[in-house]
Amino acid sequence: MPRKARKPPKHPALRRLGSRIRHIREGQALSQEALADAARIGRSYMSGIERGVRNCSTLHLLRIAHALSIPIGDLFPKSVPR
Repeated sequence: MPRKARKPPKHPALRRLGSRIRHIREGQALSQEALADAARIGRSYMSGIERGVRNCSTLHLLRIAHALSIPIGDLFPKSVPR
């Protein structure tokens, strides 16, 4: 039986967060796989975070920020519509 496709995110904040992580990663010329390895997160899980389909834990955000050598607050877009 084929697997169902993952549903789109329920909250637009997940997409903004994922887009911000991708923007920072690409600015540092890191591949998604390299960031996932450095953050000790699976590559496919990292892909889901960047696409906004995963609601990752605080621990994952801390690992991502550490792997990117940035403060965790820098992962969040500066202007967040309500």
